Amino acid sequence: MSETHPSTALSRSSISGPHWTSTKYSKNILMDALVKHTLGLTLYGMSDLGEVLEVVSQLKESDEESWINAWSAIAQRLQYRAEKAERGDKRVTASTAYLRASTYWRVSLMSFNNPNDPRISDYARASSKCYERYLELSGYPGRYVEIPYEDRFLPGHFYRSPVAGDKAPLLILTPGQDTWAEDTRWVYDAAIRRGIHCLVYDGPGQGLALRLNNLRFRPDWENVVRPVVDFALTIPGIDPLRIGLMGLSFGGFLAPRAAAFEKRIKVCIADPGNLRWGDGMIGVLQTISNLQPHQRPPELNSLVKNFAWKHGVSDSVKEVIQALQAYDITSVADKITCETLVMDGTEELTPGQAKKFFDALKCPKDYMLFDETTTAQLHCQMGSYATASEYLFDWLDERL
Repeated sequence: MSETHPSTALSRSSISGPHWTSTKYSKNILMDALVKHTLGLTLYGMSDLGEVLEVVSQLKESDEESWINAWSAIAQRLQYRAEKAERGDKRVTASTAYLRASTYWRVSLMSFNNPNDPRISDYARASSKCYERYLELSGYPGRYVEIPYEDRFLPGHFYRSPVAGDKAPLLILTPGQDTWAEDTRWVYDAAIRRGIHCLVYDGPGQGLALRLNNLRFRPDWENVVRPVVDFALTIPGIDPLRIGLMGLSFGGFLAPRAAAFEKRIKVCIADPGNLRWGDGMIGVLQTISNLQPHQRPPELNSLVKNFAWKHGVSDSVKEVIQALQAYDITSVADKITCETLVMDGTEELTPGQAKKFFDALKCPKDYMLFDETTTAQLHCQMGSYATASEYLFDWLDERL
């Protein structure tokens, strides 16, 4: 196998002084990141600046109740507006309001970790309902699919490119630990504009698969991607020799794990990629392992509950650490044979880990580093999705 040298299409020159990323919407790292992600979705009509900042003004620091209440309140108002517009045959207004309502219902659950609360399933269904109404009314080329998985199914959407040929490439998208399949809009929208079909799914531990089907994360992600590829090959117009797999955030760890064993994947993209995904989290959790919940910072209690729920263990810190230790692909990284792109940022949450993953790869590979000159230096290029999609697809167009 040949290997390309680590390279980037991006400028390495630095810009002195503070950058936009220094603006914090919360001291809670997850909440701050989710706000920036949601602001990034304004480009796609999935959020609106004033609506997002209005919610931010109502949040209490690391308070999950204020989070779910503020986001769900604006989601409910928009859904009501959309339903009224639909009854009045105002289809465009209804579709755009439904789209934003879907986003806010979804975001309301991203930093809320009480799996026994009935709002979990209610708001998840509301998000799904609003998104389906948006697709129906807007004509956006997506349709809901249920991918057979063991004795249940994985919910997802297939987006057919309106400019694709008879046999076109397919990009399969794997979201992360906190965002859902629909949150990859910046990727699938850019793909279908370029003649690439997209299949986006919520796997175990993610989105609707967690909240409605009670599926939890598993480290052997090849057993998730395999049925997804099987399903994809039943869709007319897919070129079976041009299938790409992309993972974002935690998905950037899971997708390469799958690619090590699923050889129908031609190209893999890890954004950002990691050999031992849990290492950074484990280090933090070990510092609080002997503390009682009331002695811990509130954001760390939320972190423990988040991992425990999504990985199917108790909220014992020691059990959470043990679960995270299984997410290690050090021994299988050399089994990845397809061409692989590793995307990274100078302000990533785990600095240097994506580069270590890249260095461990033995397959044809490329490394793409986003710095402050691109404004896309945050985790998974939050806040600069237009820039990220341009660089990503300029690379992918030549390979898929």
